[in-house]
Amino acid sequence: MAQAADNNPTKPLRSYQHLWTDTNGISHVARCPVSNFFLKSMSPPAGPQWQDPMEPQTATVMMTVQPRHWNGAWHPDPKPQWIIPLKGRWWVRAMDGTRVEMGPGDILFGEDQDVRPMTDGPYKGKKGHDAGNVGDDEVTLLVIQSANPPERNKPCRYH
Repeated sequence: MAQAADNNPTKPLRSYQHLWTDTNGISHVARCPVSNFFLKSMSPPAGPQWQDPMEPQTATVMMTVQPRHWNGAWHPDPKPQWIIPLKGRWWVRAMDGTRVEMGPGDILFGEDQDVRPMTDGPYKGKKGHDAGNVGDDEVTLLVIQSANPPERNKPCRYH
């Protein structure tokens, strides 16, 4: 039986984690809303779906599989990149100590390329972020690396 069309659908609200760098070269993680959706068909006659497109850019798309018990150690992301876990759970810790765990369907935008080593505190000498797998399984990630340069001190710049 066909479902009746919703003539007044509610605009969705989604979010992503943004690993960003401040003007002092310290990385942080912010939870960012995504709310600029509009209804449009991606390819008529397909029905409309909520979309919030970004500016066009050159990007490399890859899938990675982190082995069981993978530990990323402290490092900056190689390029601004979107990371979407497909299978398993992993975590990221910024230089300010903020730690987030992500699983399938969560989204992280890693933009900590312009970091500087910490001068004191528990992460003295560290820069970028620390990361690792949660549990005993491999973690499969979809990674979309942008050719655009990183931007400093702009948390939640995609919304």
